[in-house]
Amino acid sequence: MKKLILITLFLTSINMFSQEDYMESSLVKLNQQVPEFSFTNKDGKSIKLSDYKGKVILINFFATWCGPCMKEMPFIQKDLWEKLKNNDKFIILSFGRDHTQEEVNKFIESKKFTFPIFADKGKLIYNLFATKYIPRNYLIDSTGTVIYASTGFTTDDFTKLVNKIDVLLKN
Repeated sequence: MKKLILITLFLTSINMFSQEDYMESSLVKLNQQVPEFSFTNKDGKSIKLSDYKGKVILINFFATWCGPCMKEMPFIQKDLWEKLKNNDKFIILSFGRDHTQEEVNKFIESKKFTFPIFADKGKLIYNLFATKYIPRNYLIDSTGTVIYASTGFTTDDFTKLVNKIDVLLKN
């Protein structure tokens, strides 16, 4: 019985530490305004986040070497982009954390993804949002407010994200 109690306490403390660590690594919190930033598209054009004002925006951070990221990306393609790419109220902005545009272009070509994926060399954009952990998603409503954030990948979390997007786009 003592062993069971000790194991339970140990596992609880690990979970509490992990949750605390995640919260400390998040620089952008729920119900905050998303920070303004700019990025370059594959054609070299500079784009500001505010160019998408009034849209529902999914900001995704990933790396090509990240296993959970590679599990999540096909879901973004199939369950979000293929379903919503023609909805002018929605945009996906996926950023390859610390990747060059050349690396991102090769990745897109090899995986056959068609949703918008951009380079974030030097983690300049990522560092506005968090200090560690990927994949990471931020759902921004049409007023620029973060209404959902997640890190890691589970199908349950992804389903929650999809449902939140569906609700936002119905309003």
